[in-house]
Amino acid sequence: MVSLAESHSRSPQQTPSSTPQRPQVRSMRTIRSTLFQSDHSSSSFTSNSHPPPSIAPSTQTIDFTLQQLATKHSPYKPSPEPSDLLDLSQAFSDFSAYSSDISGELQRLAAVPPGPDDPPPPHENPDQDPSLESFVQPGDLESIIESCVGELGSLSIDMKRRAAAKLRLLAKNRPENRALIGSSGAIPVLIPLLRCGDPMVQEHAVTALLNLSLHEENKVEITQSGAIKPLIFVLKTGTSVSKQNAACALLSLSLVEDNKITIGACGAIPPLVSLLLTGSNRGKKDALTTLYKLCSVQQNKERAVNAGAVRPLVGLVGEQGSGTMEKAMVVLSSLAGIPGGRTSIVEESGIPVLVEAIEGASGKGREFAVLTLLQLCADSMTNRGLLVREGGIPPLVALSQSGTARAKHKAETLLRYLREQRQDASCSSP
Repeated sequence: MVSLAESHSRSPQQTPSSTPQRPQVRSMRTIRSTLFQSDHSSSSFTSNSHPPPSIAPSTQTIDFTLQQLATKHSPYKPSPEPSDLLDLSQAFSDFSAYSSDISGELQRLAAVPPGPDDPPPPHENPDQDPSLESFVQPGDLESIIESCVGELGSLSIDMKRRAAAKLRLLAKNRPENRALIGSSGAIPVLIPLLRCGDPMVQEHAVTALLNLSLHEENKVEITQSGAIKPLIFVLKTGTSVSKQNAACALLSLSLVEDNKITIGACGAIPPLVSLLLTGSNRGKKDALTTLYKLCSVQQNKERAVNAGAVRPLVGLVGEQGSGTMEKAMVVLSSLAGIPGGRTSIVEESGIPVLVEAIEGASGKGREFAVLTLLQLCADSMTNRGLLVREGGIPPLVALSQSGTARAKHKAETLLRYLREQRQDASCSSP
């Protein structure tokens, strides 16, 4: 977590990195693709006996599996089932974490436990924080908050910086402090500081508002006081820490359902996509989490696709070991729920990357890779053909035999589509 002392050492602005190139997929996919190219004169599946087990699926294994699946009738709806959406939300929760000033409090209130790749938050006791003890004495809290609120309106940048930093720390750990600061009139005075030209004033103000937003009544006042557009301004212009905490503040506000459309309409999604491209690993995770919450609304899915979110998402799905792969895959699955999202995923070479993810991702990651492929192929013969050419059949067969129950079901459904495709091609051959 970012401490007050550490934040002073940050540079005002991170230099944006260049747009990452999509990773090159492994050559094994090309080998599989060549191996399973359809020969229309002999593309029917006619195995009559169970093939011997093998480590890697052989042609005979694949043909036998597809023949078995052809006897099952399990139509797939193009739209995700409610259980898919619930699992989507839960899976994202399993992989989510936040970079805020509150050391794990936000994920607890949002029901989002830290991911397996995220280190446990450090133990923090506000009573043992020397920076807090230096200005808080027992019984003085109300007078200190009142003094800070007055100093926020000072003409002195130094006084504003100190006052915002104090409120940031006071709201960091104690729920009762958040309620008291919220009722003291601090929120309307903090919001103008989000546009302050001093980067540390801006950083302290945005982090204080993030911490205060964890109190439900403060969410309402923050929104009604006009904080959304200034938070988006910080998301565009702030320090690395400021951008991350602005994204988390917007996430916190988006836990109120009515705020999701407002946040999207005010222009939050393009700078969140920019954070996916240029942010630190921590910033990318915060952007992914916020995008996921916002994109539960149809209009925001469309905004995300139009803002170019699919390209960096596909790139992150292809990255191993960064802790963003599964998060990006869940957001990509969400965007695959609209026609424009499916088109963009295919155009950005998402199919080969998802095929690779079925082989290399975690159990939940494999589920969402096959869910996304199923959404892409449910109503598109063209996409089914692309999936076959990218060598998708062997990993799907393997997943249908060794994945989770849900992954097996979706892999079997997708394999039936591919068998239908090959049967139709065989029937149409002269």
